[in-house]
Amino acid sequence: MLKTTAMAATFCAVAGAGIVGFGEATAQAAQAQAQSAATTTARHGHGDGDGHGDSFSGTKKIRVGGYSVNVSCSGRSVDRKPVVVLMAGGGDGLDTMAGLQKTLSKKARVCSYDRLGEGESDQPNGIQTINDSSRILTGVLDRIAGDRQVVLAGHSLGGLIAARYAPDHRDRVKGLVLMDATIPALTAGISKAIPESATGMAAELRDQTIAVNEGQNPEKFVIADEKVRSAGNIPVQIIRHESQYADVPDYGPALEAMWAEGQEQWRALSGRSRIGVAAGSGHYIHVDRPDIAVKAIQRVTTQAAAHS
Repeated sequence: MLKTTAMAATFCAVAGAGIVGFGEATAQAAQAQAQSAATTTARHGHGDGDGHGDSFSGTKKIRVGGYSVNVSCSGRSVDRKPVVVLMAGGGDGLDTMAGLQKTLSKKARVCSYDRLGEGESDQPNGIQTINDSSRILTGVLDRIAGDRQVVLAGHSLGGLIAARYAPDHRDRVKGLVLMDATIPALTAGISKAIPESATGMAAELRDQTIAVNEGQNPEKFVIADEKVRSAGNIPVQIIRHESQYADVPDYGPALEAMWAEGQEQWRALSGRSRIGVAAGSGHYIHVDRPDIAVKAIQRVTTQAAAHS
């Protein structure tokens, strides 16, 4: 049961509240990165007066749509360079992005935030859809980026939310990096990969994943199957894991094929989409292969700046 729940979490990036994480080694690595990159207490500025958003460094709470949202920013804005916004997976707080943020902020302005139900942000009042999550993201961007353009870099569920957000905000989102993003049609995919005839752990995995998709997760977020829409001709880097489902008897190959196909579907976001595999990585690409994640985000940010 424990292993089954962990695999369900892997699909949807939902942890906590009865769902275990992604393995002790990965959890320890994420914790070590977070500790080494611990941010300072925020300076409570309210903007720099030039439309570039709040100029604080560190973490602080902001009010968005009646909620308290925990945000973290570091690094300095560079002319014409978009603000990089890191979006953690489901069940994860912004601390899991701390190591990545520390490295990237040496050359750019980088921010992250806890979505409702995660980390230090408020709990949602009820079920959330992509529209609810998008409104919170817009409010966050208004405060941390102002009128500056942004590059969204999301892991797992954070990647799916970024990919769903970008098509409706082309004036603001000028690049995407998807790190093993939750696939566009996960419910249909897992229902096909693990049929109703399955029993034991595989059947439990399928049922739990579908339940999580229906909103039984810390964010109360409904992970709906939808087609991929174009976000314009922006640079998009898609990175998927090398191996994740070896522990699922009989259905591992089908699940890997499902995930790989779903990553390919994200290419429809842009004619400038690129896809690659992070060698030696599991689901937490930014922990297992931070070098790959950093290079991808820096490359997309540079490309976005060149076309701004």
